[in-house]
Amino acid sequence: MRRLASGLLGRAGSAIETVMQALTLHQSCKSGPITAVSASIVATNDGCEAEFRFEGGIDEIVLPQSVPSARTNDLWKTTCFEIFWQPLDGKGYREFNLSPSGRWAAYDFDAYREGMRDAPVDAIAISTAQGSVNGVGEFVLKVAIAADLPDPAQVALNAIVEHRDGHMQYWALAFDDGKAEFHSETCRQCKVERN
Repeated sequence: MRRLASGLLGRAGSAIETVMQALTLHQSCKSGPITAVSASIVATNDGCEAEFRFEGGIDEIVLPQSVPSARTNDLWKTTCFEIFWQPLDGKGYREFNLSPSGRWAAYDFDAYREGMRDAPVDAIAISTAQGSVNGVGEFVLKVAIAADLPDPAQVALNAIVEHRDGHMQYWALAFDDGKAEFHSETCRQCKVERN
């Protein structure tokens, strides 16, 4: 695998500079084959682009096989990535679930876990790459989302990792005390706006 740069390609093919942020493993999760997770996101004229990166024993986790892209529910039950997008002055938010398989889901909520419904999306394009860098396994997922995403926004970048032995890990920019709850505003530590 070639090493993927941390920049994403914009609509015109020019690199968009992004900063990878380290995600934190939830305190209730035991350590496992994935030793680090990082992510980045930028707002685009069409919506947003994001990148997620796993480092560690990639062969020891469940990675859903590539299939044709389609809206699909329950992706969070195995390895997947999530983006929560909430306008700074709003109560409502949008959740994206992004599978390494190419499948995706998008939901709108009126408030914390209230009024869940399918969110309108123009297009979602997911690409992945896997290999090793300096002897460390690496898996990268990049996504370009075309959807109405108001800004400025507070955003959560999350990852769910299923180990081959069935154990689950939950990663986020931050967590509340207690169980892993990705819908909490505490997870939305990234501020995003268009230039």
